[in-house]
Amino acid sequence: MRTIGLAAFVVLLTLGAFVLIRHATSRETLYVGGAAVVIAVPLLGLARRQLGSAFSVAPRAKGLVTHGLYARMPHPMYVFLDLALLGVAVASRQAWLLVIWGGLVLVQAWQAQREAKVLEQAFGDAYRDYRRRTWW
Repeated sequence: MRTIGLAAFVVLLTLGAFVLIRHATSRETLYVGGAAVVIAVPLLGLARRQLGSAFSVAPRAKGLVTHGLYARMPHPMYVFLDLALLGVAVASRQAWLLVIWGGLVLVQAWQAQREAKVLEQAFGDAYRDYRRRTWW
């Protein structure tokens, strides 16, 4: 059920961005897209900092981070990177970038599933308990 809700949210974000790009003024899209970038980039940096030495490009179980942004979000770096890139697409008024953005979201969803399997194998019940406490 979480996956369906998250997918629906991504579709709504994409449609909303498309409507903004097509119907809002350039000033409005600049403000909305710029606000998304200004909010997302520092939070992306914070998520990376909170991940600390557990960060890895390839899925590895270096540690289970459950504090800070990770207390409620299993993948805040993906979330805030996606929000920043969506903001760039809106601010630049380039609807075709939404297709690339959607592809990136799919790749990150696949990567998140791979990471979840690695973490569940390494941390077992601790990881499952953590996931029950997160929003999605």
